[in-house]
Amino acid sequence: MTKHKAYVALGSNLGNKEENINKALELLKSHGLEITKVSTLIATEPYGVLDQPGFCNGVCEVETELEPLALLRLLLTIEQQMGRVRLRHWGERNIDLDLILYEDVIMTSKELNLPHPDMQNRDFVLLPLAEIAPQTVHPVFKKTIAQLKEELLKR
Repeated sequence: MTKHKAYVALGSNLGNKEENINKALELLKSHGLEITKVSTLIATEPYGVLDQPGFCNGVCEVETELEPLALLRLLLTIEQQMGRVRLRHWGERNIDLDLILYEDVIMTSKELNLPHPDMQNRDFVLLPLAEIAPQTVHPVFKKTIAQLKEELLKR
């Protein structure tokens, strides 16, 4: 089986945020994903819905034999295992696992859009992603993650 490289954004703003992210990383490993890189965790302000606690965010690079939809479903399963409750869109959560890049796959479906359609506007994704994968090229914009980060910081 071929191993595929993907990037998963990790976020938490309820409970012990760092502990939640570390537990999610352990669960990813226990489900057979090989975690090859993990960014520094950063404190960030809420995005979209502002009346909630600040976040702890990071990104990990994984290698997997799973195809994109199967990987997404695994991420959702881990969120459920950790007791995530979706009270409101972009609201509070003990864990959030987003598939942001899967090699250079571009896909749009009801379940999954790749690359993540809003990642270029999110410092909490681009800052940690640029730390571990600065030369990775966004398959739609044809720019490196480092370039996208610099563009976002200039806005």
